[in-house]
Formats: sequence, C-alpha cells, structure tokens
Amino acid sequence: MAEHVVSQMPANLIETSFMPSRDTPAHLLIVDDDAEIRSLVVSQLSREGYILFEAGDLATIRHHLNSAPIDLIVLDLTLPDGDGLVLCRELRAEGHHGAIIMVTARDSAIDRVLGLELGADDYLTKPFEPRELTARIRNLLRRTLPVSHHSARFAYFGEWTLDLTKRRLIAGDNSVVMLSTTEYEILDRLVHNARKPLSREALLPQRSATVAFDRTIDNQISRLRQKLQPDGEDLILTVRSQGYLLASDVDFK
Repeated sequence: MAEHVVSQMPANLIETSFMPSRDTPAHLLIVDDDAEIRSLVVSQLSREGYILFEAGDLATIRHHLNSAPIDLIVLDLTLPDGDGLVLCRELRAEGHHGAIIMVTARDSAIDRVLGLELGADDYLTKPFEPRELTARIRNLLRRTLPVSHHSARFAYFGEWTLDLTKRRLIAGDNSVVMLSTTEYEILDRLVHNARKPLSREALLPQRSATVAFDRTIDNQISRLRQKLQPDGEDLILTVRSQGYLLASDVDFK
C-alpha cells in the first residue's frame, strides 16, 4: 500500500495545537549564548528526566520550535542575532503556549516588568543557583501541563489498545502484539500527541543528534505500521518536512 503523506503544516499551527501531558517527559529548550552556561543548565536538568534541546541563537531556537513540541523555554535575553524580549513577544503573537522563563544579567525592575508584560511566565537574574531554576521549572510545568492522561491505564485508538502500564499493544481480537522498547516509546509518544506531527528528534530523543541523518526512525515506523496491520498505513502518517503523526482520536481510561 502506498504511504500516506500529509502536506506540510505551518509551524505556528503546530505549536498552537500541541497539548502535552504530565505523563510524558516535558520538552525543554535551553537558550543561552554562553555554551558553558548552557552545558551547566542542561547537566542539571538532565537529572530530572526532561527531553532537552539547546540553542545559542535565534535561528537555532526557530529550528527547534519547528521540529519538536516545546513545553518550556529557558530564554536568555541577550543573543548574538536578536533580542529575547522581542522573540518572546513574537512567540506569544504566533500562538506559542509553552511556558517561558527569562534568564538574564539585566536586573532592573523595568526589564523584569517588561519581560512579564511581553509574555514571560517567570524571570530569573544571573548569576543564579541551578537548583532554583530547577524548582521554578517544576512549578511552572505543574501549573501549565494538563493532567487528563496522567492516571490512564489504557489508550484506545481505532481497533487497538495500548497498555500504558504493561507497555504492550493489544489488537481488536485481544491478541498481544509484541513491541520492542523503542517501538513502544515511539508509539507512546504518537498516542499522547494524536493528530499532531512529531519530528524525528521528538520521536527518538535519545538519538536526536543523528536521527535526522540516518534511517533509524523510518525503519521503526515501518515496523510499527506492519504490526498495526491492516490499518497501519492509515494510522501512522508521514507529514512532509515535519515527521509523523497518529491519525486517530485516542481515548484514555
């Protein structure tokens, strides 16, 4: 059967419609023009189990926002190719609903007020204690991420059931379809973001550095489609220049 391909969607539409949940790892974008500070922050936050992306300029920020659903941005205001305050205003105007924590050496009350008025959710002045940033991120995510899927045991889509506790796929005739660890993780991410395109990096974050250049994710998707037969080709669609999506409503119980 020919592979279904969906036309490319505008990046701002993807950002507006994405609704993450607390039962999947939050996606964080760490922005700072200082590579050492970025490395320190990423090292601290990696212990929390987040999916982390890094950027040191506006171009890289835009790339990550167009490639993955970002739940929270730690945003430095001074960037080599622009201003973080302007970016914050633009993101809110485009419909980006993820949380934003501004981190900057600017410590005047005017800067803090302006940042919050332009759409930031929190403001932290350098130098800061990494544990304070971690605590602020936890608090923001607790307030901003919905909990609708948090206690679900099963995810139902089409004729299929994904057992979220035993990590297995169940067909309509109640037979169990065996999934590898990677196949389950990809399907779990698709299920929790149904009808939303996810990039290769978002589907396989542990290999985000190389996944864009190899065929790993495409092979995994092909195997998943085969295991979801006879409707695998209709369930997992390719979104041109964006990645893949699950073309089904999902009921969590």
